Amino acid sequence: MYENTFPNKRYKHTIEFLESLISKKETILDLGVENPFSKIMKERGYEVKNTNGEDLDLDHSTLKSEEYTVTTAFEIFEHLLAPLEILRNLKSDKLVASIPMRLWFAPAYRSKTDKWDRHYHEFEDWQFDWLLEKAGWKIIKREKFTNPVNKIGIRPLLRKFTPRYYLVYAEKVK
Repeated sequence: MYENTFPNKRYKHTIEFLESLISKKETILDLGVENPFSKIMKERGYEVKNTNGEDLDLDHSTLKSEEYTVTTAFEIFEHLLAPLEILRNLKSDKLVASIPMRLWFAPAYRSKTDKWDRHYHEFEDWQFDWLLEKAGWKIIKREKFTNPVNKIGIRPLLRKFTPRYYLVYAEKVK
């Protein structure tokens, strides 16, 4: 999936954000199959279970059957057709999620070889905030950050200054 690249800056930023908010005593359901970042969370002392590769737009059984106090969702909601229903069906009261932000100078991402690696949604921060609010979540903390690439060109230059990722910590409204 990473094709000889590893998103070190994004992972460093994300784990620091997570560790500043979530205790190692919490149990985490990480949406998506096991991946390099879920392994990093485990290495850092978190108890993490992942979903099993089911189509989360259609199958919410893992969301309903597992025991967890925190849900993490790193760069997954943009791949889903119906993230509202998933957010509404989470059992946890805490959510740490990130999305790649819609960039005005880049089209929506679409892999030609992997049907799961496509973005249905390209969120702006306010759209993701609204989605969370409609699903019954209150954002407590949020951050945006860049993801520069070491290439030459207009887009790589813009990526040095334009926030690429939006990271939030939210709690369920009771």
